Amino acid sequence: MQIDSDFKRHWRLDPAIRFLNHGSFGATPVAVLERQRELADRMEAEPVRFFVRELEEMMDDARRRVAAFVGAPAEELAFVPNATTGVNAVLRSLSFEPGDELLTTSHEYKACANALGFVAERSGAAVVVANVPFPLGSPDEIVRAVLARVTPRTRLALLDHVTSQTGLIWPITHLVAELERRGIDTLVDGAHAPGMVPLNIAEIGAAYYTANCHKWLCAPKGAAILRVRPDRRERIRPLAISHGATWPLGGRTRYRLEFDWTGTCDPTAYLCVPVAIDALGAMFPGGWPALMERNRQGALAGRRKLCEALGIPIPSPDSMIGSLASVPIPDGSGELPTSPLYTDPLQDALLFRHGIEVPVVPWPTIPRRLLRISCQLYNVPEDYDALAGALVEELRAK
Repeated sequence: MQIDSDFKRHWRLDPAIRFLNHGSFGATPVAVLERQRELADRMEAEPVRFFVRELEEMMDDARRRVAAFVGAPAEELAFVPNATTGVNAVLRSLSFEPGDELLTTSHEYKACANALGFVAERSGAAVVVANVPFPLGSPDEIVRAVLARVTPRTRLALLDHVTSQTGLIWPITHLVAELERRGIDTLVDGAHAPGMVPLNIAEIGAAYYTANCHKWLCAPKGAAILRVRPDRRERIRPLAISHGATWPLGGRTRYRLEFDWTGTCDPTAYLCVPVAIDALGAMFPGGWPALMERNRQGALAGRRKLCEALGIPIPSPDSMIGSLASVPIPDGSGELPTSPLYTDPLQDALLFRHGIEVPVVPWPTIPRRLLRISCQLYNVPEDYDALAGALVEELRAK
């Protein structure tokens, strides 16, 4: 089966696979990979020159470009390898005491929920989980569920901007403001936000905001950002303490110095984020605003096809969808996923029998499984038609 489109030629995706799982790890266009290769060659040609004499200026240039795209002052941004690292850096920099409560929700990404559990166990604090339903009827249900679990002991809230399992865009600015009014800082897990939704991190106003650049911005893997509000900056340290902890400031902040050098690593993914912003913005007429709306409409259309095929109602308002969308599907046979990254047997069947890569996600309440679709420029309506037919076929066979 050969699959082609005008946009798919920009990626190195397997032409035999209908790739409907951009949300998990992203996919990087050829032009961006080629630029990363050039930077890697430059690094290897003279590593000392690259790291000691050139890298600082290149990092500053990349940071300024990314800051303009995400709506945050450049001096408040640090590059980190992924949003999970950003979440860990914040949580493991803060101090909690027995009796403190750390608030999150039933939609939080498991890796970040695990980090919250780790710091709570170490300090004697308690993790409080607000159960947010899915399907749901409006963003107000999220706000009510979160605020209902706030107590005088709540010290921090870890909340998604766009949820991983359900693909819902949360009313994050409203949530941050309501929590701030109650004296509670928010750590926003914005892993999916850049490149999916119009973003202004400064306007959101959270004390801490971290997000991936390798997902919807299509940068190389290993590129993410952490924004720390200036009034919280002195508290936050990277996971690895290195030379930046004692280098002379030289007009830079300790926060910048520490996060920019956590030991020798390959920084080319960070340096390629502006390249990815430019490459994607140039691919689609109208640039990024039109691209994000195109992907949103594709996800909504794909979701409608799946719900019609399954005979189920739309599980959430269209206004809460970006370029990810999940639908509930019947429970499986009790077989366990084959990977901690949620490889359900149905996911394997859709790939190996039908050539469709799409995640099947476990869910803590009924329904016990969700199927999540993504829409990136390389996806076409026929992808969702094929998925709807294959999904019905596989579910009937069980």
